[in-house]
Amino acid sequence: MNEVQKKRIAIFGSTGSIGTQALDVIAANPDLFSAEILTAQNNDELLVQQALQFDPNVVVIGDEARYQKVKEALAKTNIKVFAGEEALVQAAAMDCYDMMLASIVGYAGLRPTLQAVELGKTIGLANKETLVVAGDIVMRRAAEKGVAIIPVDSEHSAIFQCMVGEWHNKIEKIILTASGGPFRGKKPNFLVNVKRDHALQHPNWAMGAKITIDSATLMNKGLEMIEAKWLFDLQPSQIEVVVHPQSIIHSMVQFTDGSIKAQMGLPDMKLPIQYAMAYPQRIANQFPRLDFRKYEQLTFEEPDLRTFRNLALAIEALQKGGNLPCIMNAANEIAVWAFLRNRIGFLDMMAMVEKTMQQISFIAEPSLDDYFESDAAAREYAASLIHL
Repeated sequence: MNEVQKKRIAIFGSTGSIGTQALDVIAANPDLFSAEILTAQNNDELLVQQALQFDPNVVVIGDEARYQKVKEALAKTNIKVFAGEEALVQAAAMDCYDMMLASIVGYAGLRPTLQAVELGKTIGLANKETLVVAGDIVMRRAAEKGVAIIPVDSEHSAIFQCMVGEWHNKIEKIILTASGGPFRGKKPNFLVNVKRDHALQHPNWAMGAKITIDSATLMNKGLEMIEAKWLFDLQPSQIEVVVHPQSIIHSMVQFTDGSIKAQMGLPDMKLPIQYAMAYPQRIANQFPRLDFRKYEQLTFEEPDLRTFRNLALAIEALQKGGNLPCIMNAANEIAVWAFLRNRIGFLDMMAMVEKTMQQISFIAEPSLDDYFESDAAAREYAASLIHL
């Protein structure tokens, strides 16, 4: 394959778990992919290392205080260096890439992703909060622009892969699988004493800190339910969660004839990342293979909604819609931030989310400005609870 056919990738969030693994995929397939834009919020040292290795067109460091350091480190290259939140949106508006890998953690990924959609770029979506916060607007604009949104989350990638060749067939329901996290089966009297380092020990997946904590509280699965609603145009009643501790089945689709398709594999995020980047092709790799002989049984169980209240709160937000998922997401981001800094306890995170959802005004049909205002109000209120 020659240079002009390479797929040019813009990795928004290149120093995080998804971004670093995406660069591993690019490094393993230099004839197929190039990294054209790399962005990071704070990790200037890793961003510089990545830039020197992959020679992108543009790098953006979100934290403006680190701009000079990055600029000086890349002074002898032709790489353009920018800084700040607005620079992320401006970089997304550049025409030097074919596909955005949207892997900025949290709400911060929304505006750059919307900008890439406006430009008609394919989106590899690893940032589930973009659709949780404003899924109606993002998907409507994507449809208007003819933009393909290819999910990178393992569960949504699984659903997407099951749907290839089946888009004309009606879905009866989808079944999102959850590992159950590190505290599966535990009760509140145990969880009240859980500390940050304990919660960051995920049994199956290697992920960033924010998503690992979300997995431990089951909020991650709630966010995925809301994301699935928008990605696959589903009703809340068509989305089910089942706990599958082995994390071998990544999710399933049940069609109207009762037939179920499942996508399976070892828990390795490089596979859905590579699939999204190469779609519609599948490309060979050296990833470990699943050996069924090593798994005597695959098990399934109901999630514990009474103990892990975040999943119940997410289901409420999914069913009610409007700006409630946006409010929930904002409160959760503040709660996880506080927990990771040992400011609040594990169960306090769920209480903060619930109180914020009750406090902030509900809007049934929000505009984009309403989403921005709801997000800001929810963050301010949630932050006020940290000192209680």
